[in-house]
Amino acid sequence: MATIASMLVAPTRNPFSCFREPLFPGSRSVVSNRYLETCVRRTHTIPRFIRACQGSDKVGGDGGGVSASAKRYHFGKELLSFASDNFLPLALVTGVSLGFANPTLGCLADKYSLSKFSTCGIFIISGLTLRTEAIGAAVKGWPLGIFGLASILLLTPSFSRLVMLVQLQPQELVTGLGIFCCMPTTLSSGVALTHLAGGNSALALAVTVASNLLGILTIPFWVSRYIAGGVGVSFPTDQLFKSLIVTLLIPLIIGKVIRETFKGFANFVDNNRKLFSRMNAICLSLVPWIQVSRSRSLLLSVEPKVFLSAIGIGILLHLSLLAFNVLSIRILTGGSNSKNSKGNGTAVLLVASQKTLPVMVAVVEQLRGAFGEPGLLVLPCVAAHLNQVKTLYCLFHYDNFCVHTLIVNIRLCRS
Repeated sequence: MATIASMLVAPTRNPFSCFREPLFPGSRSVVSNRYLETCVRRTHTIPRFIRACQGSDKVGGDGGGVSASAKRYHFGKELLSFASDNFLPLALVTGVSLGFANPTLGCLADKYSLSKFSTCGIFIISGLTLRTEAIGAAVKGWPLGIFGLASILLLTPSFSRLVMLVQLQPQELVTGLGIFCCMPTTLSSGVALTHLAGGNSALALAVTVASNLLGILTIPFWVSRYIAGGVGVSFPTDQLFKSLIVTLLIPLIIGKVIRETFKGFANFVDNNRKLFSRMNAICLSLVPWIQVSRSRSLLLSVEPKVFLSAIGIGILLHLSLLAFNVLSIRILTGGSNSKNSKGNGTAVLLVASQKTLPVMVAVVEQLRGAFGEPGLLVLPCVAAHLNQVKTLYCLFHYDNFCVHTLIVNIRLCRS
């Protein structure tokens, strides 16, 4: 009898256990409690299984997997995110790869002076994105700005003396890096990297324009002193000065005038700064593309071991400039941790730790072979230009806070 009584007792198993839990945590069940209560009262037989009309594309049988299409979507999304976050180095690598793969287009672009137009485009974009209040911030950062000019024009050219002590064959590889040390800061990448790093872009612009214009006066002196051994070298100073006015200052003014004249367009620029940053990166990548296309045949004629040694010298040169400027900025700021100090320090560190490639190419072309084959002089500087841009981009993009701490605490990186 006890057995029969136990069989009459209501089963403890939930008769609705056949309804599975939602596939994804947090989602609502399709079947509500009210509906279940109604079914209990009205239904005498309960189906044991509910069979799907078609097979599921889920991976795994527990219902908690991810579909193959979802995996592909997630992978594509991650790939696009990576490309977006690393647009500048990818653009530079693409430019170099295209120069090696098919130099014809790069040589054609050089024939029509496309690099000059790209530089003009960079400074027009800089003028378009330059807010008026940022100019005031640049004026307030004048002490670091003065140091930046002194570092670029007076202090770092002396590094060429150390570079010239290295012996390589052909010696033009070393001589080119020595001339590279005497150059002012980069025409475009310093400003672009400052914007990406969240520094004072207006201060970076001011130092860039001033150093390149004043550099026309200092370049002949330093090249004659450190490269030519005191022998006078003739430079077309007037021609270079006019060229920089046309490619730097005038485009910057044009961009700023357009911004102040058309307020609607200024709002569009402010709302699409990421787009204009990518346009800047594309313009910047045209320089290594053209230079690699021009120098491809010479690069193939140089022994890989020798060329790698020249690349190593260029990397050490850039790291030396970076360390020197970090220490100097640390001393000048006195360890200040304010937002303005960080922004100004970032701008000066970026522009003062780089050297310009286009001006160096213009100087070498005007020398007309006085220090050797022009292509071999330029070749290691192309690699040095790429290395300095990629190094600073990685430092500031992947660990921006770490590099700000580096300025204050004299540390090159923090893991």
